[in-house]
Amino acid sequence: MNVRRPATLASLAAELGVSRTTVSNAYNRPDQLSPELRKRVLDTARRLGYPGPDPVARSLRTRKAGAVGLLLTENLSYAFRDPAAVGFLEGLALACEDAGSGLLLIPANPEREDVASVHRAGVDGFVVYSVPDDDPHLAAVLERPVPAVVCDQPSIENLDRVGIDDSRAIKTMAEHLIGLGHRKIGVLCMRLARARNDGPASVQRQENASFHVQKKRLTALAEAFEAIGIDWEQVPVVERFDHTIASGESAAGQLLESNPEITAIMCTSDILALGALNETRNRGRRVPEDLSITGFDGITEAERVGLTTVRQPMLEKGRAAGRLLLDAGEPGRPREVRLDTQLVTGSTAASPRSVEERWFGP
Repeated sequence: MNVRRPATLASLAAELGVSRTTVSNAYNRPDQLSPELRKRVLDTARRLGYPGPDPVARSLRTRKAGAVGLLLTENLSYAFRDPAAVGFLEGLALACEDAGSGLLLIPANPEREDVASVHRAGVDGFVVYSVPDDDPHLAAVLERPVPAVVCDQPSIENLDRVGIDDSRAIKTMAEHLIGLGHRKIGVLCMRLARARNDGPASVQRQENASFHVQKKRLTALAEAFEAIGIDWEQVPVVERFDHTIASGESAAGQLLESNPEITAIMCTSDILALGALNETRNRGRRVPEDLSITGFDGITEAERVGLTTVRQPMLEKGRAAGRLLLDAGEPGRPREVRLDTQLVTGSTAASPRSVEERWFGP
């Protein structure tokens, strides 16, 4: 049985009567050839079955993988399921497209210690998307001799970072609710640590949180409430490990069962707030007449239902992170990009009614 041997770079060059460098340039440096010559090289390559330069060999020669690694603190599906993560991923992808770079998603399940996915990732650098400071995958990234950019959390000395002023953003929301007259407020928050907790989050757990974005938001709320004489230790905070609408529903139910007197629920994400909206209405309570609910992120679905929230530019976050990574800065001089947020006063927050009005009507 005769098997045709695949063409090589050398045999293709001989067939065309050009140098091997010319063939290589047709794939790797097309600007060095005329459009006519490049087309002739590629057409002949297809005819002879030449697959192109070996990317592994090329990476060994150039010491470049041609890809950016995105480290997620979730299962891989989270990047395509969570609206805020989808927006960030789109922005990062756009930055990679502009630079002609690929993108490799590297999941970091918070309940697993295996960091092999980081060690074997063939990338030129990492974008670290909102991971806790004690995550072993983050430690593995920092051991790699490649650049890294952090988005949101944690803050690491000598690393570029992209984020928002979380404290100021959520304090603006708190001041909005306080200005409406709310004093009995409950809080739903995303996970505070890698150890699972689905229930009340004590002040001690809040203070020891390794997810610094959530810690900053809760600290800012404590400051805003205490400024008007509300004891933060008396404010109920319910934590959910999984970031889903179902988690928001169960957390809101738990909060309302234990604290029926509250007039508002502040959520540290829109996803939790959407769940809280569902649970509140399932209980026959009206929003905002009986209960005000607020979120954080400004995702499309939140805006569609008129949620009062804080909008942050997720797509721009991703684009800025990609640009920082792909545009090398001066060594030893970390850069920071801080993006603006906007308070969106939707239809889910209003002045509180008295207990009698909420339960028995005006």
